[in-house]
Amino acid sequence: MSSRPHLAVEHDGLLGTLKSILEIIVCAVFIVTFLVQPFRIPSGSMEPTLRVGDFLLVDKQWYGPAGRLDRLVMPPAGIERGNLVVFHYPVQPRLHLVKRVVGVPGDRIRMRGGRLLVNGQAVAEPYAFYSPSRPNGFRDEFPSLLEADPNVDLRWWIRLRSSVVNHDVVVPADSYFVLGDNRNDSEDSRYWGFVPRAAIVGQPLLVYFTIPAAGEVHGSVLQRMRDALRIGVRSWRVLR
Repeated sequence: MSSRPHLAVEHDGLLGTLKSILEIIVCAVFIVTFLVQPFRIPSGSMEPTLRVGDFLLVDKQWYGPAGRLDRLVMPPAGIERGNLVVFHYPVQPRLHLVKRVVGVPGDRIRMRGGRLLVNGQAVAEPYAFYSPSRPNGFRDEFPSLLEADPNVDLRWWIRLRSSVVNHDVVVPADSYFVLGDNRNDSEDSRYWGFVPRAAIVGQPLLVYFTIPAAGEVHGSVLQRMRDALRIGVRSWRVLR
């Protein structure tokens, strides 16, 4: 007789634990699906703004589609020049990239000597970084059609000719022109074209952890682990 209440308590405890776990999973799925999404920086194309090994949280509501509920409760922000965006890579949509918007629909884009001009005016870009590299006519004098680059997507190379008006690339409706902050080491809209509005996932919200470079940690295995954790946690920063 005395064992039955004990079994009932154990049974209720197991069900309670499973219920709590299920609630956590449901909340996590909801957050990742609708609100924020983790993302890891795979390349140096956004240095020094974002480093290889940075882990981001991406705000998926900031540029979310404008439905009726959005307009009433949380209207999405418009995408402006200078914004960071995460989007489906147009060449391989399963991949996600992060770049900076430099051209919105209707803008005229060109580069001269590696510097950006929008609608005929030079743009002040304190975030732009120019890593040492050889001169490249296609990259630095975009949209120069005098020479191709082996990294240019063939479909974009064909489309580029019809997108140039008076030596400028004109950004079409519902599309954006994006560049990496590391201008000399970034494959971006110069190489594969415009980013459709529908491909944009969200805006980077914050860096919550960074894997240090090999030269940043020293000493014993335990010391390197401690330094890696310390550097990783201290790298936390808001990107807006």
